[in-house]
Parts: sequence; C-alpha cells; structure tokens
Amino acid sequence: MASALTLNTGARMPILGLGTWKSSPGEVTEAVKVAILTGYRHIDGAYAYKNEEEVGAAVHAMIDQGVVKREELFIVSKLWSTFHERSLVRVACEKTLSDLKLDYLDLYLMHNAMGFKPGEEILPLDADGKAIPDNSTFLETWEEMEKLVDAGLVKAIGISNFNRSQIEAILNKPGLKYKPVTNQIECHPYLTQEKMINFCHSKGITVTAYSPLGSPDRPWAKPGDVSLLEDPKIRAIADKYKKTAAQILIRFHIERNVVVVPKSVNPERIKENFQVFDFKLSKEDMNTIMSFNRNWKIIPMDWASNHKDYPLNAEY
Repeated sequence: MASALTLNTGARMPILGLGTWKSSPGEVTEAVKVAILTGYRHIDGAYAYKNEEEVGAAVHAMIDQGVVKREELFIVSKLWSTFHERSLVRVACEKTLSDLKLDYLDLYLMHNAMGFKPGEEILPLDADGKAIPDNSTFLETWEEMEKLVDAGLVKAIGISNFNRSQIEAILNKPGLKYKPVTNQIECHPYLTQEKMINFCHSKGITVTAYSPLGSPDRPWAKPGDVSLLEDPKIRAIADKYKKTAAQILIRFHIERNVVVVPKSVNPERIKENFQVFDFKLSKEDMNTIMSFNRNWKIIPMDWASNHKDYPLNAEY
C-alpha cells in the first residue's frame, strides 16, 4: 500500500492518487481499474472533468470483483464554479455522488475560489472571453460545503487553486466549523510553490499537487513549450536512480509530504507511476530539482483574470 498523510480530521489520505483530468470517458474506466489493481487507493476526480460516471463504473467493478472495499478507497471530487451559489452546492454534490453511484465522498474540494454564472455551460464567457461571475462569495460557498459534512455526504472538505489570503479568509471566518484539509494546486519543479506549501503545512492543511508531470497533454500546449519529462537535467537524475523522469517528478512531491495525483490512461505508465516507494531522493538532488523553479504556470486561468476572486495575482 502507498503511504498516506494524516489529515486534520484524523483521516488518512494516500499520498499518491490517480488524476483523471483530460481522461476521456472511453479510456478512464479502464485506467481506474488498472490503477486499483496496481495498488492505487486514491482517485482524484471532478464534476468539470465530465467523466465521473465512468470513474464510478470502474470503482464498482473493482468492489464487485472483491479487489477492494469501498472503505479502503479515497475518492475525491470537486465542486465546480457554476454551483457556488448557496442553493446549488448540495445539488452539485448529489449529482457527483449519483454519477459515481456512491453514498459518500472521502473529500470534496472547492475547485477554485471563483463562482461563475450558474447554468449548463462549464465556463460561461462574456464577449471578451472572460468568465461571467455569479453573486456568491467563497465564504458562503464554504458554509454550504460544511453542511455536506454534517449531512454525511462527504467525509472532509478542502480547496483548490486558493491563494494565501483566500485561505486566511476561510481560517478566520467567524463560526468556521471545518478547516480545509488540503489545498490542491499546480506544482512541479518549474513551479515549486515553496511559500504556499510552507504556509499550508504551518496551518495543518495538506497540499495536493496537480499537473506534477507538466500536463504534456494539455489542449493548449504549443510546440517549443518547456517540457518537464524531456528536461535533460531531470532525465540525468532519473538515470542516476535508474528510474524514469515521471517517477522522479512524482517522488519529488512525496519527499516534501505533498500528495500527488499524476494522470495517465496508459496501463504501463499507471503502473510505472506507482513504483515510487522503493527509493528516496537525496537532499542534494531535492535541492537541485527545487532550483529548477521558474514560476511557470501550465494553468494561468487567464480567462478569469478580472474575476474578483482570481487567485493568481498574489505572490502566493
């Protein structure tokens, strides 16, 4: 079994999970089955990924075959931005549970702090190509998420893409009932997030790293973009440990006590990405990898840069 971090609720969250962003419905069922058979117990999903029914089908197949029990799995989903208004939060969570055919989630994250206009469109844009906001505040949305814990629909709640002042706003909210258990953020050697990780850890909040491999299949990738997996300096470290670049990039987070959710639909790579518990990176090599930071964001969310709760203008 993969090692786990203890959340501020006392629950254990496996430090390595399977990411499912950009996994097409046709491929994701098989990917999740392979992952569970390999030993993954943490599956990271979201309403916005539009594949939760297929993820659920895989989870149930593995439970029905006796490979795993529900309580051994750690299933994560995320509240999308078009459901931030108070009356929509539970609706969104129930839709995810119904798609996954589960009674509860282990963790439900606010996908980001920004609320968008409710409706069918995942990303409602105005004439200038900017996200249309709703009338919510993320503190109100958080209060509704707290009610999901009390209702037994989710075991824990957390956040994603929040900056420090947004996290502080939640922690300092009068009447706060549940602290976020994790902040899921983009993190990799070109965006090491040192200050954010130190801040979250100082507050008893774990950090989960998304796009740890640099998201090479992102739809907006351009020829000539930097590539983590091809970086000769990372490959040199991989050769030294007789590991792949991906394994080094994943182990980098584990060494920092950061949860990591690499995405793959390739069965061989899903297995390879799990073979990261039989070696450790030296302090020297960790420092070298940390030095690759260039504050390069794969997901700058520029389509929301004028939203009142846009998180990325702050230093962290």
